[in-house]
Amino acid sequence: MNTIRITRRHALQGITLGAGATLLGPILTQLAAHAAGAPSAVRQRFVFVVQSNGINPNHLLLPGMAPRRNNELPKNEVVEETRLAGQELAAPIAALAPFKDRLTIIQGLSGRSAEGGTGGHSTNHGALGCYPGSQGPMAQTIDCALGEASPGIIPNVGLGILSRLENTLNYQISASAPGKALPLQCSPEQAFKNLFASVTGGASRHDFDNRTNLLDFMADDVRRSRGALVGEERAKLDQYLAAFETLHARQGKIERIQPALSAAMPKLDAKFQKPTEVNRLEAQFETGTAALIAGLTNVLTIASGGGGQQYLSWPDLGIPIDGHENGHGKGVEGKTAEECFIIVRQYHCKLIAALATRLQSIREGGGTMLDNTLIVYLSDSGEGHHPRLREWPVILLGGLAGKLKPGGRYLQMPPYLAKKHRTLSNLYLTLLQAAGKARDKFGHPDLGLRDVDQSGIISELLA
Repeated sequence: MNTIRITRRHALQGITLGAGATLLGPILTQLAAHAAGAPSAVRQRFVFVVQSNGINPNHLLLPGMAPRRNNELPKNEVVEETRLAGQELAAPIAALAPFKDRLTIIQGLSGRSAEGGTGGHSTNHGALGCYPGSQGPMAQTIDCALGEASPGIIPNVGLGILSRLENTLNYQISASAPGKALPLQCSPEQAFKNLFASVTGGASRHDFDNRTNLLDFMADDVRRSRGALVGEERAKLDQYLAAFETLHARQGKIERIQPALSAAMPKLDAKFQKPTEVNRLEAQFETGTAALIAGLTNVLTIASGGGGQQYLSWPDLGIPIDGHENGHGKGVEGKTAEECFIIVRQYHCKLIAALATRLQSIREGGGTMLDNTLIVYLSDSGEGHHPRLREWPVILLGGLAGKLKPGGRYLQMPPYLAKKHRTLSNLYLTLLQAAGKARDKFGHPDLGLRDVDQSGIISELLA
C-alpha cells in the first residue's frame, strides 16, 4: 500500500513538473471557437520577450535624435511624442519596420525598485515584478498577473534558452505568487513535447494518455474515500477532488482542440535538436507561437538568457564570445563590442517580426490575431550591462483588442526625478487595466522618487 501511495504521489509531481505551468488556474471556455476566430471568442494575448544584457536607449532613437552619452538623460518635463510615419527605424530594430503602425517605442521609464540582482547583471524577477531581484520571487510578476486576467488552458507558457544545456529550467524570470517561481522551459525539445503531446504520437502521446488515465484513477479514488469522512477532513478531500477534476478538464480541453494543435504544431526538426543558440531560440519562438495560435495559452514569456549571470554567445551570428565580455567592451572577429550588441539586437527583432507576421496572417473576429495581441520587448537589466535603471527601454507591438491607442509612436517620458516621470510599474498597471484587472499598485515603489507620484497608469497608452 505504501508503494502505491508513493507511486501516486510521484506521478502527480511528475505531471505538475512536466506541464511547466500552474495547473490549478481557471479554465478557458469556448477554446475551439477561439482557435476558429469567432468574434465571441476573441481574447487578449500578451507576449513578453525578455533579452539579457540590456537594451541601449541609443538603439531605439529615431534619425536626427542626439545619441545619449555618459548616461545623460533628456530634459523634457512632459511626454514628448514623435510619429513613426515617414521615419526610418534605427538599424538595431529595423526588422520591425513593417509593423511601424503597430509599434510604440517607450523611452524614459525607470525601474530602480528592481535593483539588487546579481552583481548588477540582471534584476531577475524584478524586471517583470518591479521589486528587488536579489530577494527571489517576492510577488507575482506581470506575465502571471495577466495570465490570471486572460486565462487559457495553460495560464502561462514560459520558454527560454540558457548558456548551459544541462540547465533546462530558468527559475529567475517569472513568479506566480510570493515564493513561487514559475520555471521557464529551456529545452526546446521538451517544451515541444509538453505542449503538443496529445498530437505528436509515439511516447509523447502515450505519456499524455497516461496522465489522463491517472487523473481518472485519482479522482475516482478520492470519491470512494470521501464517503468515509466528515467535517473538516471531508472538506479538505473535496479540495483535492476539485484539483484532480480541474487537471482532468484541462486534459480534456486539450484533447478537444487537437485539430487546432495539429495545424499549429511546428515540425520537430533540426532546430529542436541541434544545440546552437540560434537554433534553440528560433525553436522556442516557433513553439510559443504555435501555443498561442492553437489556443493553449494567452500569455507567453520567452527569455533569451536572463536571470543571474546568464549570458549567451552567438557563434552562428559571428559572435563566439558571450555577452558578459561584450558588456565589458570586448569585440570579436573584427567587430567592436557595440557592433556585437547591434547584431544580437537585430536578430531578436527579426524573431519578433516573424512572430508578429505569423499572428497577422491568422484571421480572428473582424481582424487578425495580432490585433488582439501585445508583444512587449524589454531586457531583464534595463538599459545596459551594468544598468542604473533610471531608464528602461520598452517596445510594444500589437493591438490588444483596441484597448491601447494605435501604434506608430515614439514616446519620450519625462526623465528620472522629473515631476511627471513614469516607471515600469506604471506600464504594468496600464496593461492590467487594459486587461480588465486594474490594480492600485504593482511591485515596490522607488524610494528615490519620494517627490514623484508613482501611482496609476500611463494615460498616453490607453485608448
